[in-house]
Amino acid sequence: MSTIGVVLDEDRLRSMADELTDVRGVRAVALGGSRARGTHRPDSDIDLGLYVDADVDRVGIARVASGWTGASVEVAERGGWGPWVDGGAWLIVDGVPVDLIFRDADRVAEQCARAARGEFAFHAQPGHPLGFLDVAYAGEVATSVPLRDPEGVLSALARSVTPYPQALRDAFLANLWQVDFLLNAALKGAKSGDVAYVSLCGTTTTMLTAHAWHAAAGNWVTNEKGLVTNVARLPIATGGFSAAAARALGSLGTSPAELHATIERLRELPRPGTRENAPQSG
Repeated sequence: MSTIGVVLDEDRLRSMADELTDVRGVRAVALGGSRARGTHRPDSDIDLGLYVDADVDRVGIARVASGWTGASVEVAERGGWGPWVDGGAWLIVDGVPVDLIFRDADRVAEQCARAARGEFAFHAQPGHPLGFLDVAYAGEVATSVPLRDPEGVLSALARSVTPYPQALRDAFLANLWQVDFLLNAALKGAKSGDVAYVSLCGTTTTMLTAHAWHAAAGNWVTNEKGLVTNVARLPIATGGFSAAAARALGSLGTSPAELHATIERLRELPRPGTRENAPQSG
């Protein structure tokens, strides 16, 4: 892991993780998000994933965090940020934004098992317009950097979903049946010039196709941000999907004829095959 900043470098983050795991119910702490993947910007937040028991001492976590910020810290209860975030806190530590994101360790284990079996679903969740991908929990474990894992919880879960499960690849590719289904529905909206409906159908199909491309490449996805644009960075041939999707979604039009033409452009976006695009190893 590279240096985060002048103050919150790797040693400081590990020290913070040590303090957190001293709190009852905190089983492990990991660096997540763009900083764990090495795709962060200088102004990116630091995401700390706390893998916790259901009865975690939230007051104790607030006390530890207050020691870093020098001010009172409010820790959200389970469900306070929506059903798929088990609580957390937004902090500023030495001028750096730090997000504490709670994950119920048992719930994460369940989603890792589902990912290995090739099962997934999207769920309503604030901040996730397509829906929260439940097996993103598995992706977080597979791509995060453990800072403190005294029981080996994170390492064991990561092994269960590494390499990227073939069953999950196949499931995302099989899910592409929805693309034509939704685009056929969009044609009905186009007849009346319903730009919002066509846009929603088009964006949804584009994101579902992007999920399939990432799965074909064995690349974990944990958020919709960058989902479509990052297809261009995958280590497989994607037929110019990202650029073509941007052109189509960036010029929807407003008349029935323009919307119909956009739908057909979206229908022509490259889609991954079942096996031929998968990495040959790892």
